[in-house]
Order: sequence, then C-alpha cells, then structure tokens
Amino acid sequence: MCGSKKSTDVIESHSHRASTPRTPKSPSPQQQPLPDLSSSSNIFLTDSRSNNKYWSKSSASSCSSLASLKDSLPENPHIYNFSDIRSATSNFLSDKFSFSSSSSSWRCIIRNKDVVVFQRKLRRPLELSELRERLAVICRSHHNSLVKLLGASISGNYIYLVYEYVHGVSLGDCLRNRRNPNFTVLSWLSRMQIATDIAHGLDYIHHFSGLNSNFIHNHIKSSSIIVTENLNSRICHFGTSELCGEVVGEGSSGSFSARLKELKRFGSQVTKVAGTRGYMAPEIQITGVATQKSDVYAFGVVTLELLSGEEALKHEFDDGTSSGYRKVSVVATARRALEEDGGVRKWVDKRLKDSFPVEVAEKMIQIGLECMEEDPNERLDMGRVAVSVSKLFLESQKWAEKMGTPIDFSFSMAPR
Repeated sequence: MCGSKKSTDVIESHSHRASTPRTPKSPSPQQQPLPDLSSSSNIFLTDSRSNNKYWSKSSASSCSSLASLKDSLPENPHIYNFSDIRSATSNFLSDKFSFSSSSSSWRCIIRNKDVVVFQRKLRRPLELSELRERLAVICRSHHNSLVKLLGASISGNYIYLVYEYVHGVSLGDCLRNRRNPNFTVLSWLSRMQIATDIAHGLDYIHHFSGLNSNFIHNHIKSSSIIVTENLNSRICHFGTSELCGEVVGEGSSGSFSARLKELKRFGSQVTKVAGTRGYMAPEIQITGVATQKSDVYAFGVVTLELLSGEEALKHEFDDGTSSGYRKVSVVATARRALEEDGGVRKWVDKRLKDSFPVEVAEKMIQIGLECMEEDPNERLDMGRVAVSVSKLFLESQKWAEKMGTPIDFSFSMAPR
C-alpha cells in the first residue's frame, strides 16, 4: 500500500448498539433491525449476489454455520469490531506502515488476511445504515487497477478502512529514486502500461463501480498509486472519500455546480476538502469541492509526471527572486515543451535516453493538458481518456517491436 508523513491521534472507542428490539420472527427487509457492531455475538450478512440479508442472535451452532457461510461470500463487506482493529495493531503501538497529515496506517493480519488499516478522521457523522450501504457497493467493486477495500470500522470521530495489502512501491518512488537519481526501472512502454492501468481504473470508479453512482476518488497522485513487480499499477484509497464524508451523495451528474450546491447544504466545514499541492484543480483550491472533473485534473498531472519523471510541483534555487526560490510546475514546463521546436524530446525524462516515440509522447502530453483545462466542463471524460491512452499504448507496443525493444520483462523490489 501507499502512504506519506505525520501521525493522527486515536480517539477512544465507544459501542454502537441497536435500540430496536428483536421480534421472535424474522423481520421483513423494511423492518430489519441494525446489528450491534461492537458485539461478536451478533452477525449481519449481506449476500451481494442475491441481496438477501441474514440476522441472527448467536448460539454455538447458528454462529458456526453463519460464520462458515460468511467465509464463502468473498464479496461480503466486513464491518469490523473495533476490538479486532485494536488487537491487530497492538493497540496502535506497532510500527506505522505510513503516516501523513490526514491519515496513519498499519500493516497487520486480520481474519487471516494480510491487510493495511488506514485511520482517517470523519468529516461528517456517518450513520451505520449509510456505512453498510456504501460498503456494500464499494466492496463489490472489482478491477485489476484498484486496491480492494475489505471493510471498515468506526470509533469516535475516526473511521478505520481495511484494504488488502499489495506488494509494490509507490509510483512517486519509482520515478524519483533518491539513492540513484540517474537510474529508472520504468521504460517508455512500462510508463504507458501504468498510464493505461490508471486511466481504466479511474474510468471504472467514475462510471462502473456501482449502479446509479458517480463515485469520486479525490486522492489521485503519484504516492497513491502502487507499481507491482510486473510493472502494472493499482490505485489506492478507492472509497475513502465516500466513507470519510469528503463528498456527499452520488449526485446525478457529478458536475461541479451540482456538487457545490449539494455540499453547501451541509455547511462550510464540509466544503473544506484537503488536497495535495500540485494535484488540486483550481476550483478545489477556491471552494474545496471535489468532483469527477477534479479527478481528471489530477490524472493529467500524474500523466505529465510519468512522462517527465519530475515532481508535480517543486521549488528550485533562483537568486534572482526575493525569496531565493522559484516554483516550477510540471504543467507549465509541459506547455512550453509543446510550443518549442524539439521541446518534447528535451522535456521527456532524460533517463529514457531518447528511447521513446516522439509522436506518441506529444499526443500523451496533449491528453494530459486537456485533462487540466481551467474550466472543469472543458476537461475530458475518463472514458474517452482511457480509450485514447489505450490506443497510444498499442502504438508504443508497435514502436517497441519495430525498434527491437524487449516488451516482456520484470524486476525485483527485494533489497540488494
């Protein structure tokens, strides 16, 4: 999994108990009581293939049979007991897997699965029924380019998101190796493969992850993308924005104006959406409102990072300025590269040593910039982007075959 640098405090847990008494007969779906999430004696199951729900008070036999049924449903989302999370992380005293200003994470074993638990603060109250409903959609979503969410737990003002562990390193670390800045494992073809994986994964999130839903990722950046040993890529944190309350509801169009109107109904605190400098669309910096179009903007930035190997935003020494530094954006340098004669060849990552098709590189830069139009409504849709990037990947494969560049290779991330 991926991550970055600063810890968050843990808030004491409290139990969420159902107040509706259970009748002797099985209730109808409309009268379904909420389960006691803090007690291991109660089991709530959702069969995602038939939408049937099972609710049972435990006896030794019924608990055993329902537990085995639960294990047979791999798409069933888990609402974990907070005690399970606390036990797996040694009461949050085990070494952190990653940490940032907005989250901390621990790699651990829960229910015999290698997972990473992310602790994030809830931006708005989340009802148990809403948590269950959203988990049911998010956990049923399957795509090779997404790190799978297994379940969640709530304690106090925090939500704990449990993701499968994926072995690999972040895209940012692949592009910028501090120990050896002159070396890269990413060839042109592998970069195109990564761009294709991200584009299709984000297209799936926007259009195919749930019926009548318009999900927003809101955390697209190079540090949130895992590159595996076979040089495929996986997007981390799918479902985080929905479950943490960074966005409200699915909306009908996912447009900027619709999201802004909807979020304002919940007060100004909800519209303060945190982001990472360099990846934030202009409208987010002004209003804090995340949309699918702001995801597209962030994808454009990641695309330009892939091509150039440079950071989205950095500061370089310049004694001609009052501060002694000047801000350099990969977006600005990409625009200049397209305008200058021979600029693209100079701009693309020098470690590739001109081993790339210039025409394809120009088209990829253009796609990246079109994803970053100032007006959100002028930006490309991820469905169109995925198709265009796939075509350019095929062109790159033909170029590699023509040039005699090996296509199938892998590398080891083990320490040397």
